[in-house]
Amino acid sequence: MKKFLVLLLFIAGSSLSVYAQKTIKTLLSPGKTTSVKVGLNKSGEAFYKITYNGATVVDWSRLGIEARGHNFSSGFKLVSAEAGSHDETWKPVWGEESQIRDHYNELRYRLANETDAMTIHFRAYDNGVGFRYEFPAKEKADNITVTNELTEFQMTADHTAWWIPGDYDSNEHVYSTTSISGINTAPYMAEKSIVTQHIVDTYNVQTPLTMRAANGTHISIAEAALVDFGALHLTADPKTLKFKAFLISTSDPAVKSVNTLPFHTPWRAVLLNRDAAGLLGNRLILNLNEPCKLSDVSWIKPMKYCGVWWEMHVGKGTWDYSGSQNGDGFKNGQPSGKHSATTANTKKYIDFAAKNGLGGVLVEGWNIGWENWFNQQKEEVFSFTKAYPDYDVAELSRYAESKGVKLIMHHETSSAVTSYERQMDSAYAFMNQYGYPAVKTGYVGKIIPKGEWHDGQWMVNHYVRVAERTAKYRVMLDAHEPVRPSGLHRTYPNWLACEASRGQEFNAWSKGNPPEHECILPFTRILGGPMDYTPGIFQIEVNQFDPNKKERVHTTVAKQLALYVTLYSPLQMAADLPENYEKRPDVFQFIRDVPVDWDESRALNASVGDYLTMARKEKGKPNWFIGSITDENPRDFTFKLDFLEAGKTYEATIYEDGPDAHYEKNPYPVNIRKTTVRKGDTLRLRLAASGGCAISIMAN
Repeated sequence: MKKFLVLLLFIAGSSLSVYAQKTIKTLLSPGKTTSVKVGLNKSGEAFYKITYNGATVVDWSRLGIEARGHNFSSGFKLVSAEAGSHDETWKPVWGEESQIRDHYNELRYRLANETDAMTIHFRAYDNGVGFRYEFPAKEKADNITVTNELTEFQMTADHTAWWIPGDYDSNEHVYSTTSISGINTAPYMAEKSIVTQHIVDTYNVQTPLTMRAANGTHISIAEAALVDFGALHLTADPKTLKFKAFLISTSDPAVKSVNTLPFHTPWRAVLLNRDAAGLLGNRLILNLNEPCKLSDVSWIKPMKYCGVWWEMHVGKGTWDYSGSQNGDGFKNGQPSGKHSATTANTKKYIDFAAKNGLGGVLVEGWNIGWENWFNQQKEEVFSFTKAYPDYDVAELSRYAESKGVKLIMHHETSSAVTSYERQMDSAYAFMNQYGYPAVKTGYVGKIIPKGEWHDGQWMVNHYVRVAERTAKYRVMLDAHEPVRPSGLHRTYPNWLACEASRGQEFNAWSKGNPPEHECILPFTRILGGPMDYTPGIFQIEVNQFDPNKKERVHTTVAKQLALYVTLYSPLQMAADLPENYEKRPDVFQFIRDVPVDWDESRALNASVGDYLTMARKEKGKPNWFIGSITDENPRDFTFKLDFLEAGKTYEATIYEDGPDAHYEKNPYPVNIRKTTVRKGDTLRLRLAASGGCAISIMAN
């Protein structure tokens, strides 16, 4: 329960030149590990500073907004500084733990000048800071047009940073590891590896941006509760080590957003932890989001699934009915026979799912329109209620139900978003009619309305509209190619997962994902929300159907198993073909056993980009699962099972890299061994280059 109190606001001197010392207010976190100072300079401009464990992590940095016809940047005087505190424990519908504590102190720093008023709302947690701008209703103005955000983040040293370029239209880039001063997106601009990419500045990066200081402190700049605003990117200054907010524009390049008053921006978040392992347990982004808006969540069911998907990526079949995507197309008025989403093929996947305890089957390429799906800027491409002639919706719905399996709908929009919005109600009603509980949406291509961007205000609001509309129809959502998640799955728990990053499919038709990629994602992209990465590839060399293909997955098979634990999602795909799993049922057993919902999660060791070992306790059960992964370097780990319940015995099944395993030379060997373990026992793991280890620990 929130209580607004008259708390002591500590007055402190500083190196910032301010008009009056009385404008400087200091907000401490509940445990006094984090501190925020805020004040005005002689021009009435707002600045802030953050310290963590006694050290400055963000030095004095500018605050403010620029908007047409308004002054939210200077000439301010302090009207009031209202402090408060909040402490509650809430239970997510699903997640990495069964309960989360939301404990902070806050300060509403109210400002006014001759024409305008603004509040900067700060929340100080023991592991970070959130702040946002709040604008009251105004007598003679209905809305504001934001043209720029002045927020800065002045770093205190040239930290190591993990980043991808500030692309308006894609998150699907390989991460770079450099110093702050080494940030340079020019190589990405030259590569043009993503057809929709739009990178406009040499020093722009996306958030979350994660950094490591020399003393081991980990800092991540992110945003939370992104609604009705363009996504937050950052522009780095390699000389001053300062980051400035950069908002993705609307179709008018000079406009970042148009907002109805009263209004507040999304939260700007600075996550702070002593080490990388601590960062993985930081729930600041989730806590800054609004509580669940759904009155009934009983229908929201996390699940594992398989699907008609990977076979198209590796060249076995096509999304389109004609087969033209494989260079064939109609011959004498007949399709080539390469179409994957057929009634017969889908039944094979349903049978496989039923046999192996997988809850769902995703089917891509079922609906008409795929012949034109990559036709840029075409208004009408797909129907979301009309199937190809070789896909019997009613029969497959009946068959799946008889097997206890749910079909997962696929809606690729080809970014003709206005068309999708016109069809959403009919599409979700169609799903209800045939028993589809979840939809995977896709946004490949340039956005319609023309001039809008994947990360701009219009699309940000579209993604929220989809979350709200699917909830109305009791449909769960998995969004691909959207803006990066910002914790909105707390507010809309039917929004199970997003892609919003470089996923597994890049391994099938490009240079692929480097070995460190999966060791970076949990500390960057996944801080904002679960990722549908689609792990579980057993056929590492993707030449199964085309011997000329040179692409490959840059991991061992054992690492693919470990990803089910290290890359969190309540929606996990067994992404490979059923026949590849059926060849190795002993190895596939881990995928059958591993849950997707958890009571507790612990990082046993972690180094961004290098390695990660996660232990998670199954929701409502005493069983634990461990995933350990490494980059291109082989590693040995030893850790104690001190998280197990005392007095219990467990059977541990260990799926580890074989003695000669190597992600390039010999990715396939998996050694499986069983042992009895108890609380306090020690496990020793050996991981191959880009290898891994997956462990199920079942209570006896």
